[in-house]
Amino acid sequence: MTDLAIKTSDDEAVCARIADAENDIKQRMLDWSAINTGSWNREGLERLAPKLADAFSALDAEVKLQPSLPFEKVDDKGKAVDFQTAPILRVNSRPEAPVQIIMSGHYDTVFPPGTFTEITEMDDGRLNGPGLADMKGGLSVMLEALKAFEAGPLKDKLGYQIVVSPDEEIGNFASSGALKEAAQSGAMVGMTYEPCMETGAMSGGRKGSAVFDIVLHGRSAHAGRSKEDGRSALEAAAHMVVDIEALNNRREGVSFNVGSIDGGNAVNIVPDLAIVRFGARAPDADAAQWATWEVERLFKEATVRDGITGHLHGGFYRPPKPRNEAQQALFTAVADTGRALDLQLEFQDTGGVCEGNNIFAAGVPNVDTLGVMGGRIHSSEEYVVLSSLVERASLSALLLNRFADGRIDANKIKALME
Repeated sequence: MTDLAIKTSDDEAVCARIADAENDIKQRMLDWSAINTGSWNREGLERLAPKLADAFSALDAEVKLQPSLPFEKVDDKGKAVDFQTAPILRVNSRPEAPVQIIMSGHYDTVFPPGTFTEITEMDDGRLNGPGLADMKGGLSVMLEALKAFEAGPLKDKLGYQIVVSPDEEIGNFASSGALKEAAQSGAMVGMTYEPCMETGAMSGGRKGSAVFDIVLHGRSAHAGRSKEDGRSALEAAAHMVVDIEALNNRREGVSFNVGSIDGGNAVNIVPDLAIVRFGARAPDADAAQWATWEVERLFKEATVRDGITGHLHGGFYRPPKPRNEAQQALFTAVADTGRALDLQLEFQDTGGVCEGNNIFAAGVPNVDTLGVMGGRIHSSEEYVVLSSLVERASLSALLLNRFADGRIDANKIKALME
């Protein structure tokens, strides 16, 4: 078996090309992060999408922006409405090549317009800014790795499909079909560009994830003159929230988190509307089913209260991504490749979810934290470690070389899924 810690002349050349492009990787990341692309900010997403398409047009590939399909969301009045987000970036190259890869990422962030805008220098070679780590830095790393790979002699041996989504942070409801289609179009392994952990460790197994919106209707009344005639939807919601949070630690590996209660108005009106928005995580299919049954039970209990009605939306939209033989074989190959860059890569199981869950569910083993090193993601303290731009782009480029020349047998790894 070839020692993956040894770099060939092709590997040396691809790493040199990436080192020369360090400033390009950084500048793209900064330019993309300067545009707010909060998941519900369609205007910002639509501003960035063509810039991404233009940048990825540097590849030897077909690049297109695919309109996304509308999906259902519950608005602040408790009504289910359709929302159409920005387009999905689709890139397709060399479908006839013997090795096929699916690569994925997202260009939305968790930051609504105006909430977090500045990019500032920190100590120890870090930058603080919205989406630098999660995951505009990762997208720039992906692109540069592909450019460096395609400048070498192995490119005709490897083809790829790329899906860059506008809605990963809210569940990939608009782009899950594109991910599944790309994964099931001959892909042998997947590469996703979420940031690695603050320690440099990468994600191993992942839990499944659910999002629920429960809408409760009561009956309004004057809180002073006729309080007894009203039925408080907020009171019913409050009891439900306590019961939901009490489900934590009831089953190993299953967690619940209530994100918000929306509803109510003036203090002299009995509130007739409340919306409870919460998430759940589960390590396997049986645990996800248990969590779903518990939510349904609590919803029924809330709606048998006098004067309370409602409706339940959502469920588990990303299935668990456990370690299996195929995943472990891929992780081992990535760790062995990392040693060629003097990286000691570890894979740690996590409760987080990403598009890697979707790709795994479509039957394709994948590594999903090939992006930059950073930390404090989803907060105003989010940062990226600048030295990781070249480091992680080099890791991806070496993986592409090894998939292409057979030092890593992608077809063999895929076969372990069956």
